[in-house]
Amino acid sequence: MSLLAINAGSTSLKFGLFHEQTCERLAGGEIDWACGDRHQAHLVVRPHNGVAVRSQVSVPDSASAATCAIQAALDSLRPGSGVSAITAVGHRVVHGGAEFRASVRIDSKVKAGIGRWSELAPLHNPPALKAIEAAEAALPGKPQVAVFDTAFYAQLPPRAYLYPVPYDWYREWGIRRFGFHGISHAWCAARAAELLKREPAQLRVISCHLGGGCSATAVQGGVAVATTSGFSPLDGLMMGTRCGSLDPGILLHLERQQGLTPKDLARALNGSAGLLGVSGVSADLAQIEVAAAQGNERARLAFDMFADQVRGAVAGLAAALGGVDVLTFSDRIGERSAALRQAVCHDLQFMGISLDRARNAGARPDADVADPGSRVRVLVIHTEEELMVAREAALVLRGARAG
Repeated sequence: MSLLAINAGSTSLKFGLFHEQTCERLAGGEIDWACGDRHQAHLVVRPHNGVAVRSQVSVPDSASAATCAIQAALDSLRPGSGVSAITAVGHRVVHGGAEFRASVRIDSKVKAGIGRWSELAPLHNPPALKAIEAAEAALPGKPQVAVFDTAFYAQLPPRAYLYPVPYDWYREWGIRRFGFHGISHAWCAARAAELLKREPAQLRVISCHLGGGCSATAVQGGVAVATTSGFSPLDGLMMGTRCGSLDPGILLHLERQQGLTPKDLARALNGSAGLLGVSGVSADLAQIEVAAAQGNERARLAFDMFADQVRGAVAGLAAALGGVDVLTFSDRIGERSAALRQAVCHDLQFMGISLDRARNAGARPDADVADPGSRVRVLVIHTEEELMVAREAALVLRGARAG
């Protein structure tokens, strides 16, 4: 009997099948449209003890992507197993706001709550809701669990989650930093301790989750104490199509002088900014690196800006921790771009970070790419969000998690 975990992101949808009791991975896969064309998305299905199967699929919207993933998961089961072999479904949900501080079983009230936070996570919460609805249709009657990225930040201290705005904005309207990619950061911090054979309580970790969305988080003793991401997934580092932090005066100016509406600004800052907006080439850093190598100056500028921002975030979070023991890189960019890791770690020797160029160039997760003499270990970690979702779903269904 299996748990199905679904991770509906902004440029991909990942899924995994796990043993109901042990959470051992049985199969997994991903639908990726980072290229920008959802009609030529790449589907990869990885059986537990088999060869990955690759194909091209058309997934024009979130509902079709989720339905395709569910069918691929069902097809990976033993012949004749069918729908009955899946006992429950867990979903990664990006924004739970102040409403959801732990994983919960999904019902109509939970779906309504996820919908309420969609305005702040328009690239993520709506696809998660579509995935929930697709699972309801394909797997009728199966319990479903929502696992929230924001829950990892439930213990942030007020000095880390408050903004320097009128306090009544927080007290009356809930304006505060929530934090994102918490499921991934939690995995990477725990995995770093495992790889280094250290207790989590002993480690100060800076985790860099770099993919379609990007954030860096400071973790001390397994608990998040600071993060670059904020009230919405727009804040913090520049990302594939999202702007990251910027002067709010820009928005006021564009509204007053150029007549841009909130809808115009939301569309541009979520979908036309970041790496895509600066490079004019792509939201995918791999394509930007190719263009930069061919002499495209805007592509080189986008790469350099991104590396500078990540490097600055690492230095700032180290100050919040009073030092750092481990720096981790995860997700598509963090795991695959040796050039980005090299650029980020450049000039961080003053923090005790020294990269081994050869190890970094040939790294495959999970790997330590720091120089043997580096005071700070630098780890490339394959993030396991689907496994974390499956574990949380199992805990909720056993009654070990209280919403």
